[in-house]
Parts: sequence; structure tokens; C-alpha cells
Amino acid sequence: MSITSDLLRGHTDTIILRRLLHQDSYGYEINKYIQEKTNGEYELKEATLYSAFRRLEENGWISSYWGDETTGARRRYYKITASGEKAYGQNIKDWKQAKYLIDELIEEGGK
Repeated sequence: MSITSDLLRGHTDTIILRRLLHQDSYGYEINKYIQEKTNGEYELKEATLYSAFRRLEENGWISSYWGDETTGARRRYYKITASGEKAYGQNIKDWKQAKYLIDELIEEGGK
């Protein structure tokens, strides 16, 4: 799992932005989604998740607001911004280019 974590760590922002494209969400829900999508093989540490939220908000890629839950603790929700959507699109282009280059360099049968 540590190799997988190392490979995915650089894509934390993109993973979070992708989830927020679908719907506004809060930390626990995003981490639960990641665990479910990866069949429990990957999860973000709480410190990593909230550092990413801070970084994304400072970049203007997400904004946050407090939910109005009637029961339980109040939750801080995160919403992707227009510049966050653009950043997500660029990150996907960058990922595809990097994936292509890595595949060329390490796949059997490459040049």
C-alpha cells in the first residue's frame, strides 16, 4: 500500500477536485468516497486531507461554508470554484501526458 500511496499522493488535489465536481462535500465524506472507490486500498490521512483543503482554498480552487445540520456536529462543506474546474481540467491533461511518458518508458515492448 505504501507504493500506491506514494504514487497517488501527488494527485490528492485532483482527486478532491474530481469529487467536488460531482457535489459539495465535507472531509469525512470525501475520504469515505475515496476508500469506497478504491475498495479500501487507499485513504487519505486526516492531516493530508485538511492540508489539501487549505491549499486548494488558498489557490481559489475551492470555497467552504458551514452546513446547517440539525443533529450532530456542524460540518464544513467544500465547493469547487470556476478556477478549480479549470485547474482540474489542466491536471487531467498533465496526468494523461505523464501517464503516456511513463508508459513509454517502462512498459514492455516500448521503443
